[in-house]
Amino acid sequence: MKVKDMMTSEPACCTSDTSLPEVARMMVDKDCGEIPVVENKSSKIPVGVVTDRDIVCRTVAHGLNPLDLTAADCMTKPIVTVTTDMSLEECCRIMEEKLIRRVPVVDDRGACVGMLAVADVALHTGKNVAGHIVKEVSEPTSSASAVAG
Repeated sequence: MKVKDMMTSEPACCTSDTSLPEVARMMVDKDCGEIPVVENKSSKIPVGVVTDRDIVCRTVAHGLNPLDLTAADCMTKPIVTVTTDMSLEECCRIMEEKLIRRVPVVDDRGACVGMLAVADVALHTGKNVAGHIVKEVSEPTSSASAVAG
């Protein structure tokens, strides 16, 4: 099975200068927790992502007002992407290795054409595969422990 068989097509994308309230509205409208940040709306080349956790941990937790900030102020970069023709196994290995639950999918030009989440994997493969991925990406890391401590 390939990534293109499971991904959510045509994801909402923003640019680095998109306000965080607008990014949050996109998350609500699309019922998702991650918005790819693209260099511009025509190329759709991803340069980062903003997750709901990024907004909370990189702004609110630091006493910053997310209403005054943009995607560039809290986005995660460098970006990890997968391709449409990548196998599910390879994609899951990357998600486990990078400790991520969602990943933008790019075409042969590098444009963002989809998103793949652990939930998509669960819908198409069953709970065992998705459960394994969740377990692997949820393992505490030394850097996570250092931040929490």
